[in-house]
Amino acid sequence: MFRMNSPVIYMGYPQFSYGGISFLLLDPWPEYWAQDWYETDNVYVDYEDGYYLYNTRYPYIRLAITAVL
Repeated sequence: MFRMNSPVIYMGYPQFSYGGISFLLLDPWPEYWAQDWYETDNVYVDYEDGYYLYNTRYPYIRLAITAVL
C-alpha cells in the first residue's frame, strides 16, 4: 500500500506511478472522498480482468486504471 503524490494530468486523465509503472485513472474518484485522498489514504493497485486502484478506506470501491507504456 502506498500514498501517492498529487496526480498529474496526462492525455486528459490523472496519472500516477506505482511500482515503477505509470497508470492513468479512467474512472473519476467519488465526490465524498477527501480532497487530498491521494496524499492521506492508503491505496493499492490490483489486477482483476484489468487494473484497478483500491482505497483501503473504501474497500468496495474500485477505480479502473490503465498502464501507460
